[in-house]
Amino acid sequence: MTNFISVQLKKASEVDLAKPLCKFIQQSYPNGDAQAEHCRAAEELSKLRKSALGRPLDKHESALETLLRYYDQLCSIEPKFPFSENQVCVTFTWKDAFDKGSLFGGSVKLALASLGYEKTCVLFNCGALASQIAAEQNLDNDEGLKAAAKHYQFASGAFQHIKDTVLSALSREPTVDISPDTVGTLSLIMLAQAQEVFFLKATRDKMKDGIIAKLANQAADYYGDAYKQCQYKDTLPKEVFPVLAAKHCIMQANAEYHQSILAKQQKKFGEEIGRLQHAADLVKTVASRYDEYINVKDLVDKINRALTAAKKDNDFIYHDRVPDLKDLEPIGKASLVKSTPVAVPLSQKFTDLFEKMVPLQVQQSVSVYNQRKADLVNRLIAQMREATNLANGVLASLNLPAAIEDVSGDTVPQSILNKSKAVIEQGGVQTIDQLIKDLPELLQRNKEILDESLRLLDEEETTDNELRTKFKERWQRTPSNDLYKPLRAEGANFRNILNKAVQADGQVREGYQSHRDTIALLCKPEAELNAAIPSANPAKTLQGSEVVNVLKTLLAGLDEVKKEREQLENDLKSVNFDMTNKFLTALAQDGAINEEAISVTELDRIYGSYTQKVQESLKKQEELLKNIQNAHQDFSKMKQSNNESNLREEVLKNLAVANDNFVELLANLKEGTKFYNELTEILLKFQNKCSDIVFARKTERDELLKDLQQSIAREPSAPSIPLPTYQTTPAGGSKPAASSTPTPAPRTMVGTKPQPPARPPPPVISAASSSPSASAPSGTATAPPSAPAAAPTPPAPGASASSTAPSQAQGPPYPTYPGYPGYCQMPMPIGYNPYMYGQYSLPYAPSPVFQNPGQPPYPAPQQPGYPFPQQPYFPQQ
Repeated sequence: MTNFISVQLKKASEVDLAKPLCKFIQQSYPNGDAQAEHCRAAEELSKLRKSALGRPLDKHESALETLLRYYDQLCSIEPKFPFSENQVCVTFTWKDAFDKGSLFGGSVKLALASLGYEKTCVLFNCGALASQIAAEQNLDNDEGLKAAAKHYQFASGAFQHIKDTVLSALSREPTVDISPDTVGTLSLIMLAQAQEVFFLKATRDKMKDGIIAKLANQAADYYGDAYKQCQYKDTLPKEVFPVLAAKHCIMQANAEYHQSILAKQQKKFGEEIGRLQHAADLVKTVASRYDEYINVKDLVDKINRALTAAKKDNDFIYHDRVPDLKDLEPIGKASLVKSTPVAVPLSQKFTDLFEKMVPLQVQQSVSVYNQRKADLVNRLIAQMREATNLANGVLASLNLPAAIEDVSGDTVPQSILNKSKAVIEQGGVQTIDQLIKDLPELLQRNKEILDESLRLLDEEETTDNELRTKFKERWQRTPSNDLYKPLRAEGANFRNILNKAVQADGQVREGYQSHRDTIALLCKPEAELNAAIPSANPAKTLQGSEVVNVLKTLLAGLDEVKKEREQLENDLKSVNFDMTNKFLTALAQDGAINEEAISVTELDRIYGSYTQKVQESLKKQEELLKNIQNAHQDFSKMKQSNNESNLREEVLKNLAVANDNFVELLANLKEGTKFYNELTEILLKFQNKCSDIVFARKTERDELLKDLQQSIAREPSAPSIPLPTYQTTPAGGSKPAASSTPTPAPRTMVGTKPQPPARPPPPVISAASSSPSASAPSGTATAPPSAPAAAPTPPAPGASASSTAPSQAQGPPYPTYPGYPGYCQMPMPIGYNPYMYGQYSLPYAPSPVFQNPGQPPYPAPQQPGYPFPQQPYFPQQ
């Protein structure tokens, strides 16, 4: 009796997971052991997918374990890799499990760049394989019964989970097999089969009949609900419907049978007979309609024996009144099953291949934290550098320390010599010239990479728009314009960065041109430099004065502040703190990460002391510069002033400014060169990203075009054409009732002999168009051999194609079997007359004695357009 429903597995196309995952890992993680380990894990994941989906799976626990491990691994990598069409783009293609395909079109399949889609399909296969393993169990022992019940409940939970999550996991309408309606029905079927297994165990353990009846009634209820859900939907294989209907009747019959035993024990003999009669009717229905699917002979015999014995005892002994079926008390229900919830990990042997890789949310939080940290450090360093440049500018404007070092008036001050030496050691004007010359080449290289990246996107988007215009609503995929918005925004940002870099380069060139001559003067030997500086009267009277000593002390204090800033800048750059553990802890505790609150707190804790030191340094410099300016005023009052000394002082100021400008220019040019080189690496990654997504889109486009070609091949090649009325209207003028769809042949019940269909009446030939023939009986007519065929009567205006459909030929009585709907007459091709078979290809009329099976013994009116004359009519004797 037991005949359980198992679900077919979905078939997946081969996908190389290792390549795109390794590319993302190489872009996101620095070279080292961690990157190599993650790449090896990606290769292991690709091998695991091939083991789980790339080969036929045995109906065994080990095969299910492999599927479960792959599903668990997908769940573990989902938060660690940004699977999407514009990031880690991997297109997963799956075929519909229930679609058998067609001769030209192939089976229905769906390709999506979505990890959620892959998870859904893998979980479907887990449930399907679990149902197959459960159906293979030996139900004659407790181990088999327990295993079957466990797998059916797991399959029910898997299908229910898909029902709850499939629409949110996919970005478009799913295939029929994983649609919410279909998987919801499958979940209920698996639950019903699990309940039936518990009924079988209760029967085998000889539990109380009242309990068994409740278990059976609950199973019947589950089967009935499942049948109602899919009764009017063509989503499941057709052989499922009769099995569900039969199981509903069988479980209900079992419930009535065991409840009748309970009634007998309670001396309710009339109720016993009523329930047994109902059970007998139910199994009789199964035997007559669904015997090909489920054999209920043993159950029929058991119920009939019990019914016969009960009737005999009641007739001779008890004489209890048999109640009507509607008067019987309803049987209770007892459910011992429930869908097993999907809780990752499903596999008991699961080990995360990417255990050391942090989730993507943590990666993003760390990235934002690093950006916050960089902004804070850059701001502090910028404040110190700006303060240092301000101090240098003030000292240069005061000609310090050269003014207090210029004793003789005809030698180069020591501070100027030190600056000249530093400039020469760093390459002087030649270094600046070379760096400025290299900038356009670096800029042009970056522009070309960016232009090529955007060109790839433009070409693919143009192709996508052309195909969308051509196929219209058939072109069902995300428009390239929408998909590329993040990439185009990123490209626009890069373009803006390059434009700002061009402006900055121009400012650097202008600054260099205005100070180039003075910088070149600093690069000359001491003798030439001394000759270029005008001489003046010595200011020996000022040496050793209190004002000079005060200035020297203040300048020494300012130099100390500058040195402290250099050390503070190095300390700021060297501070490093890994926030991964902090974010992981927050994610584990709260299920989410409040990145801003955590980052601000940690940055304040780590860099609070450095921020305070920077502010103290700025305040100290401000006081020193104020004191230096006041002391310099006193120094200038005491100093002898003449034209020569003023000219000399001006030249010394320019040399000091040139030194500061050289240091600034050199730092800016080196920073610009570094910027362009780093931007090149970023743009190359951007180009790879664009190239990858364009390649994936081209692959998806080719798959979609192939599917469209197959769907077009499945479509009818020509529309319905109305037929002439003479092919549908009998000669007598009466028009048969139109039917939009062919009526299937009646079902042949078991035990009855199939009857041939009734022969249609011969056509009525009007007297006006008939002429007697010597060889024909009276009342018949034969058209003259030379007479042309009568013109067909045109169809009535407004007549539909369905109202002019040709009547079908009466063929032989095709055999029908229990459980099959029998031969369904199909409409003949348009323009084909079934009664004209073989008459135009013969030089003589067909013999009435040797008729083809199912062919009436008379011809239909002649097809228009044939030059052959009407053949004589020979009636059957």
